[in-house]
Amino acid sequence: MVRAAAMRSALIAAPGTAHLAVARVPEPGPGEIRVRLEGCGVCGSNLPFWEGRPWFSYPGEPGAPGHEGWGVVDAVGADVVEPSIGDRVATLSTHAFAEYDVVAAQASVVIPPALAGLPFPAEPLACAMNAFRRADVRPGHTVAVIGIGFLGALLVSLCASAGARVIAVSRRPFALEMARVMGAEVTIPLEEHETIVRRIGELTGGEGADRVFEAVGQQWPLDLAGELTRVRGRLLIAGYHQDGRRSVDMQLWNWRGLDVVNAHERDPAVYVRGMRDAIAAVAQGRLDPGPLYTHRFPLDALADAMNAMRKRPDGFMKALVLT
Repeated sequence: MVRAAAMRSALIAAPGTAHLAVARVPEPGPGEIRVRLEGCGVCGSNLPFWEGRPWFSYPGEPGAPGHEGWGVVDAVGADVVEPSIGDRVATLSTHAFAEYDVVAAQASVVIPPALAGLPFPAEPLACAMNAFRRADVRPGHTVAVIGIGFLGALLVSLCASAGARVIAVSRRPFALEMARVMGAEVTIPLEEHETIVRRIGELTGGEGADRVFEAVGQQWPLDLAGELTRVRGRLLIAGYHQDGRRSVDMQLWNWRGLDVVNAHERDPAVYVRGMRDAIAAVAQGRLDPGPLYTHRFPLDALADAMNAMRKRPDGFMKALVLT
């Protein structure tokens, strides 16, 4: 295989500013693989770096902070048994807004031929699979999902497929319609606190929901989530709370005896497990994320992709940057 000596890579030079940079194609070391990337998803957790926070320094590294990449293995380092050259893989990385990336072989998962041609940002799919697993959703449960972005919509689908009655709560009419497509039985606008609490009470005989996912990342939805969860229910915090401290109504949480789960994993092995679970779920037809990939951008339009994620125009669910 003839390989180029240089590659294109997106670089965030300053808050709100991105351009293409030229870099050497990296070489895999022992235990590593090189992937010719097909694309990378844009994540809500990318926004603080894009918008700028005091703790970041600029320019960023080429390809950063892309961590939802997938592509084809084109070189392997010493001691790598799998994957093999030519395998299509999803990766766990931080520099995937580029044409090539080098990752640890154990931080990749092979995508089966049955999914050939489909975009596959497995890392965010793994977030949904891991949060769903920790929720222990059972047939007959009532589940409320607050915030129907990409993650919330996936959780709606997973919970509905598990036999739960799913209630979706979101501010965007388009998102509520997408939640219905993904399996929500009831949708409620995220507009007025007491109206939502009263409606959930009506739907659950005054008990509250068995499982509540907070997938917004803001104070009010977190407060709301606690009020919607029944006594001895489980509250799962799936939103990205990145803009400061939060307060909680510990009296309410304590009185109801809630199980509160921070659904964000940090163990790479757990992430990889979630990626494998996601690949299996899509390959078996139990999960279809395709309708959620609503916006696609070339590598030289990373700024447009980031701004779409920030502004979330009508119809937006997930942006992919394709190489």
